[in-house]
This record gives sequence, C-alpha cells and structure tokens, in this order.
Amino acid sequence: MAKRTKSLSKSRKGQKPAGKSPSNKDSPSLGSQSRRITDDPTYEEACRFIIRLGTAVHGYGPSAARLESFLNRVTDALGYNGVFRSTPSEITFAFSQRDQLWQRTHIAPVPVGGYNMAKLAYVGDLVDKVVSGSLTLNQATLRLDEIDRMPSPWGVLTYALSFFLVGIGFSGLIQGNLWDIGLSGLLSLAVYLLVVLADRRGERFSDALPFVSAYFAGFCAAGIKLFLPEVNDSVITLSAIVILIPGFAVSAGIIEIVENHVVAGSARLMGGLVYLIKQFTGAWLGMATIGLLWTTETTVIDTGSSEIDTWVFIALLFLGLCFAYQTLLRDFIWVIISCALSYGGVIISSTLLSADLGTLFGAVIAGMFANTWVRLTGRPTSIVLIPAITVLVSGSIGFRGLIDAASGQTDQGMDQFMQMFIVALAISAGLLISNTILRPKATL
Repeated sequence: MAKRTKSLSKSRKGQKPAGKSPSNKDSPSLGSQSRRITDDPTYEEACRFIIRLGTAVHGYGPSAARLESFLNRVTDALGYNGVFRSTPSEITFAFSQRDQLWQRTHIAPVPVGGYNMAKLAYVGDLVDKVVSGSLTLNQATLRLDEIDRMPSPWGVLTYALSFFLVGIGFSGLIQGNLWDIGLSGLLSLAVYLLVVLADRRGERFSDALPFVSAYFAGFCAAGIKLFLPEVNDSVITLSAIVILIPGFAVSAGIIEIVENHVVAGSARLMGGLVYLIKQFTGAWLGMATIGLLWTTETTVIDTGSSEIDTWVFIALLFLGLCFAYQTLLRDFIWVIISCALSYGGVIISSTLLSADLGTLFGAVIAGMFANTWVRLTGRPTSIVLIPAITVLVSGSIGFRGLIDAASGQTDQGMDQFMQMFIVALAISAGLLISNTILRPKATL
C-alpha cells in the first residue's frame, strides 16, 4: 500500500496543473501567434500598402468585384492571404499569413469616389512593378501618395468642354433640332459651374447638387420656350444634366447584385435611384414654375437630321466621355473603338432582333473587347469598359419616364421607367456572357 501511494504521488508530481496552457514549444497560444505576426516587419508593411492601395483605388471608379479581386491578386503575389469586402462607403480588409488561421482586420471608411481613368492606369502600372520586384513596398506607398496628389490630366477648361460635348452630343443623338442642340450645350456649361461651386462649398451643397442643377436646367429651358416655342424643353433639360444622371450607377448596382455582391450592389443601386429622383424632382419643379407663371405653347418640329449627322453627334459624345472620365491621351483611340463597337452592336442587333436584345449584344461586344484588350496590354479593364457601358446605360430612359409620368402620361412614363431596369439587366447578362466566353484577368 505504501509503495502504491508513493508511486501515485510521483505520477501526480510529473503532471501539469489543470488550467495551464501547454508550452509554446509544443502548441503556440493565440497570444504568441499574434506577437509573432506583429513582429514581422514585411507583413506589417504589406498590410499597410494594401490598405493604402484599396482606399486610393476606390475613388478612381472600379466596381466592387474588380477592386476585391484585384486586391486579392496583389496580396497573393506578396505572399499573404487576404479577404476584402468593398461597399460605396467603406472597405473591410482581412489579412493573414500562409497557413495562419487568425486574421488581422481593418475597416477603412472611404468617401464617395468619382472616375479617373488616368490615375487608375498609373496605379495599374505601379502594381505591376511591385509584383515584378522593381519597386519596394515603401517606394510603392510613396508613389501611391504622389499619384493621389496628381492633378487630373485634363484641366478645368477641358473638363468644362466635356459637359458641352456630352450635352450637344446627347441632344443630337435623341433627335433634337438645332436650337435644342445649341441650348443644351450652353446649359451644360452652366451646370458645370454649379458642379464647381458644389465642390468648393462642401458636402451640404453637394447633396443638393442633383436637385439644384436639374431645377436650374428645367427652369431655364421652360423659360426659353416662352420666346422660342419651337424648342423642346424636355430634350434641353435632359441633355443639360445627362452627364450627371446616374445611369451607370443604377446599371453597376444591378450588375454587382447579379455577381453576388449584394451589399455593394444594393447600396450603389439605391444611391443611384435617390440621385435620379432628386434630379427628376428638380427638373419637374423648374419647368412647373414657368408653367404656373406663364402659358407655354407646344410645337412639334421636324428635325430632319440625317444618319451622318447622328454619327457626328455620337463621336462628340464619345469624345466628351473621354474627357469626363479623365482618360489618358494614349487610351483615347481604344476608348472610342470600344464605345463605337458597343453602340454599333446595339444598332445592328436592334434592327435585326429587338431593342432589349440589342443592348445585350452591345454589352457582350463591349465585354469581349475589354477582356481582349486587357490580355494584350495588361492595363486596367475599366479604362475601356466603363465608357462603353455608359453609352448603353439606362438612366436617361428612367428620367424621361418620370418626366412623362409627371406630365400626365402615366402609362408611357412608367413603362419607360421600368425599361431602365430591363436595360440594366440586359447589360449585366451581356457582361456575364462575355466573361464566360473570354475569361477576364483580375485587373481594375
């Protein structure tokens, strides 16, 4: 019995007390893993670079799907794992090392971005140098800051010219007469001045910009109609603010929802619809203000524009989009070719089939051209794809539908408004088909 007690005491003496974790040598604890991650300077530098890269690129215009896949590719090339979720207001970053379970998470709020294809191209070239080892992460981070501070390649006058070109190009495209085209260009310049004023006055005036600009355009167009009954005030109003109409945002939101990016797509879609409703309210009230004070005369004018004239206005519209999206001069020819192919696909297939299938076919052509161009050049896809999709988007259809509904043509107006969503779904389906035929590279 004594021997047995002695042997039990020896065995208990060799045991480790309950509740104590095993030594780091046998099984590392969560705390030791976190310390080891934190102590890796390369990992720290890579995380900071990816966060800086994501927040910078978010403001240049890529979709959530492209931004997330691009960040995944860069993180994987640096030798780490990453999970990313992008929305219009914030980006969630989650990093981990190879064979590491625990992640480091960072949530970065981002402002509402615009479109800058030049800076997007510069960032694409920068990342290629980082992946190839030509630049260190520290050098790349400094270069990102330089790109962010760069002025746009096209100055103030050229950006104003983009409003003018898009205004007259769109007015000519929807068969406005010469008075409509000229007045659309002039009012587009006035809308540009309101945009500049909104940028200088801050966020409060920026929120009111869609209403104020549309009210101004509608009021001026209806007022001009008192002296020139032959003008179409609806065409002038729509053409003057068309560059601000969020048709691409609506279409991009539906595309992201179809691609299973529900949160980002829903936010983008709802933001576009709210912006569109603000514009409609402003335009309707602007024209109604003149209507309450004076009686306008409705006159139908035969425009008599030829097919050659239409293609001239289309070319002006394409050129205006290049300036508006801050496209580099070396990419102009590719953007114009992409826009021409997508629009030509719509015209041809609409004539042979139907309008909805025409939009589908145009989106397929735009997507395949963009994917082919990226494979040949390695440049960001958005440079040629976003302008081509903008040519196809449906925001102006929805805006005209709301105007028709407000003027008493309820059935026709609601049909046009619903057509906006049908066109957006056709664009989404066309891009999915093009990506299935020719798999895209993970670029911006």
